Amino acid sequence: MNRTVLIVGAVLVVPLLLFLAIGFRFDPRRIDSPLIGRPAPAFTLADLDGNVVNLEALRGRPVLINFWATWCQPCVVEHPILQAAARRWEGRVHFVGVVYQDDPSLIHRFVESRGAWGPSLLDPAGRVAIAYGVYGAPETFILDRDGVVVEKVVSVLDPRSLAARLDALVDGSGGS
Repeated sequence: MNRTVLIVGAVLVVPLLLFLAIGFRFDPRRIDSPLIGRPAPAFTLADLDGNVVNLEALRGRPVLINFWATWCQPCVVEHPILQAAARRWEGRVHFVGVVYQDDPSLIHRFVESRGAWGPSLLDPAGRVAIAYGVYGAPETFILDRDGVVVEKVVSVLDPRSLAARLDALVDGSGGS
């Protein structure tokens, strides 16, 4: 009887352990976005001052869309990287922040104390984040001048990789 219980237990447990072991090899945040190579989902959002930004109106130049929040420590680390990038590619790349699950008063204080790198657009219902498949903050989408998503970055941006991608897009050699 004990031998039968042991065999049945092993038959049930071993496949479950194998399934779990295979699953741990993959980071769910690293799943390639189905948006890569496709037009970015359109949106129209207002910034902290009520100014409206329509993504379609930004065509003609590459666009960096960064989903961030004041409560996100990696976003705080990434903030000066985005500020430097916005200065470097000013007039050649649009930089847009979409604030993810945050309070407007906290966003306002954050931007006042640390400075801005682009408009901080409010997505109060999270519809834009959902359309982009955002799992958490920070997540960044880079669009070519035609509005096609060419890259998604989950985590803090690497300044060198970002520079290489934006230089290629500005030069016209890094699109879809």
